[in-house]
Amino acid sequence: MNTVFSKGECLAHYIWGDDCHGWTFVDTESLSVKQELMPPDTAEKLHYHEKATQFFYILKGRAKFTIDGEVVELKEQQAIQINPAQRHFIANHQNTDLEFILYSYPSTNYDRVNC
Repeated sequence: MNTVFSKGECLAHYIWGDDCHGWTFVDTESLSVKQELMPPDTAEKLHYHEKATQFFYILKGRAKFTIDGEVVELKEQQAIQINPAQRHFIANHQNTDLEFILYSYPSTNYDRVNC
């Protein structure tokens, strides 16, 4: 039998950064799938992952990524891949929420290095 997931129902919720929110769909050693929400004028800290590749898909809003010093802006229905060892952070400089799906493979558990 397949499991149907809905945000807010039976999903692990967590808070990160400046009152940003996340919901975990899948979290195994080999794969992590999360939906995250960043309120207006929030950003995470510069970091990298030693092993994990990350794939961000923007659902709502505009995201500003800084990746190895280069700034890339994404809008709804755009995506970007960030490879291991790339120093990066995501920011929401808009006046509306930013929502995105984040795939990490393998999982980023114990794999984040702050700069």
